[in-house]
Amino acid sequence: MKRFGDTARYALLFASVCAAPFAFTSPALAQDGVTEDEGIVVTARRRAENLQDVPIAITVQSAEDLDNRGAVDITVLQQTVPNATVQVARGSNSTLTAFIRGVGQQDPLWGFEPGVGLYVDDVYVARPQAAVLDIFDIERIEVLRGPQGTLYGRNTIGGAVRYVTREMDTDEAHLSARLNVGSYNQLDAILTGSVPLSETFVIGGAIAGYTRDGYGTNINTGAEHYNKDVSAYRGSAQWTPTNALTVRLTIDGVNDNSNARHAHRLLPFGANPDYAVLPSIYDTNAGAGDKNRVETSGEALHVDWDISDALTFRSITAHRQGETRGNIDFDGTPDPTLDIPAYYADEQLSQEFQLLFDFGRVQGVAGVYYLDAMAEGAFDTVATLAGALTIATQGRVDTESIAAFADVNIDILENLALSIGARWTRDEKTGTVYRQNFTQTFAGERSPFFGGSPTPGLLRTNYTNSREFEEVTPRISLTWEPMQELTIYGSYSQGFKSGGFDMRGDAVLTPDTVNGYDPEFVDTYEIGFHSGFLQGRVNVSGAVFYSEYSDMQITRQEPTLFGGIASFVDNAAEATIQGVELEGRVFLTDNLTANFALGYIDGEFGEYRSTAVNPAPPPTTIPIDLSGLAAFQNTPDMTGAFSLTYQANVAGGILAITPSVSYRGDSQMFEFANAALDQEAFTLYNASVVWTSEGERFRLGLHGLNLSDEEYRIGGYNFPGAIYGDSVVAFYGPPQTITASVEVRF
Repeated sequence: MKRFGDTARYALLFASVCAAPFAFTSPALAQDGVTEDEGIVVTARRRAENLQDVPIAITVQSAEDLDNRGAVDITVLQQTVPNATVQVARGSNSTLTAFIRGVGQQDPLWGFEPGVGLYVDDVYVARPQAAVLDIFDIERIEVLRGPQGTLYGRNTIGGAVRYVTREMDTDEAHLSARLNVGSYNQLDAILTGSVPLSETFVIGGAIAGYTRDGYGTNINTGAEHYNKDVSAYRGSAQWTPTNALTVRLTIDGVNDNSNARHAHRLLPFGANPDYAVLPSIYDTNAGAGDKNRVETSGEALHVDWDISDALTFRSITAHRQGETRGNIDFDGTPDPTLDIPAYYADEQLSQEFQLLFDFGRVQGVAGVYYLDAMAEGAFDTVATLAGALTIATQGRVDTESIAAFADVNIDILENLALSIGARWTRDEKTGTVYRQNFTQTFAGERSPFFGGSPTPGLLRTNYTNSREFEEVTPRISLTWEPMQELTIYGSYSQGFKSGGFDMRGDAVLTPDTVNGYDPEFVDTYEIGFHSGFLQGRVNVSGAVFYSEYSDMQITRQEPTLFGGIASFVDNAAEATIQGVELEGRVFLTDNLTANFALGYIDGEFGEYRSTAVNPAPPPTTIPIDLSGLAAFQNTPDMTGAFSLTYQANVAGGILAITPSVSYRGDSQMFEFANAALDQEAFTLYNASVVWTSEGERFRLGLHGLNLSDEEYRIGGYNFPGAIYGDSVVAFYGPPQTITASVEVRF
């Protein structure tokens, strides 16, 4: 048996129900390492603050929260953060797709910038490959909603996700070993530890291995499909020669050798309709190949120097690199109807200097930031039905970015504060794009760049060009504290996503592609609040926002009359987005805690400029407006989450029982509806039981995710028509899984 099935599911639910009565009979228990009146400390504004004082819509998930829920990786945020989509990108195992408040980017091609910034210990992760971070050895995750252009810069127009790792103990040695076993032969091993070598020097690290059989099978090859084979590591060395100076060096890496994740067909395939009739939604008939490899690594040096009681200097130096080699089978058949062998590589070097200050009534941070980044890649579009055609695409983008920023908070009155910030950014980008057609000498032959030897055809694109983008993004907020338990804020913030060059651009069909595309902007007006009533027993936050989305970068790939695929990236749309968010935690009793999150969003395109392509020489385009047909992608109108955590003293330890439910409304994969692809509203049910011994030396857990075995789509491709074999295909979220864990801490 690959999976535990209904017996384990019902056992888990039975354990949750039976253990619940203990929650009402035992003494008060501390939760998440924070007592009811201490509040939650975050660093969303680059300095430590109580969550209630931060004029930003922010969701915080502590390590304890995530462990009690049985969280596997950061895609769990989609189930707890209002108006957020955080999931595995289509056709990949560990590439990240993220949208917040309707703003993001689902295309992971090099040269395209994300709309939600990911930060690991304040180091910006520029590319989405291997960014579906597994959760281990962390302190917390902060999700900042809305543009964060002042403090976090370009490409955070939707928001930012801050992954904060656990700090090392400088006084005592620690070692923790964890083992997870579960459905589909899941076996995870995680080892973390740290040891002081002297009173001023401590080293630590973590290694993790994750393996799991596939949820499905590649019927064509017999290989596991949706399997997992990932290893990861982190290492740290910290030197604290004085109380005023801390120097920390960190390294990390991820190796993902999981099989390629191919498509599941939603439509029949010509004379072989059985290709779309498979035992499971996780099965495929793909013939593009099962090999896949993703590698990323990085190093960072953090220096904190307390110059005085009022001034702190901070330096963050970081280097990251990554490489991906794999295959995506768009058509999901053994035939090379629409296969994509691909290669990606990236490297980045960044330096940030910050000066944090606190002069009583005036506090804040100012700094400068530098990024030197490269992203390159190549892929073939192998389209057998399109006249035995292979389209080879190669390219590279070099980015040099420099920024200066400041954010100042002024206490005007005892209960009234004004925050003013701005960031100046200048990007210099150089893009090189090459695109050429090749005529296959046998079915499915690849271009010379991927080992083939077809006949060269028309050269479509071959250029190098440079662009410079310079912007100032402001933020202003007013915070009022009418009472100690309540903070109300109003804010305006702007963010922009950098312009660039379309790596798929076809200069024959769209000659303007050589000029690139411009930045896009989001201006957001927000009124919100944070509260902590009854000595912190009732913590509720909420926000109402209105955003103006301008010069929106629209990415489209469309079949042409002659069998090619035309790619467009244009600043082609204007839209407005408005919504409401409410989330919180309530200590119902000393032992029973409720967590909830609700999000509503309404986005409307005021303009959606598109073109119809006439490839007849000379190529011409016909402008059309599709705003009445377009809707926001990957953005359900309603999201909701609710969980209860019961804690009780049981067998010399603390037993925590956490059933949870999350809801996502109807959503579209792309801007234009597709009944076969788009995801209807669905609900996921999870439950966890965790027992922690006194002194936290032993921890046992049982976690059930997607207990109702809901089938839901998280991505897809849309290439209809006979010339592409009606390649309308989908990728799916995980099925029902049960995981048991044991952890020993020394």
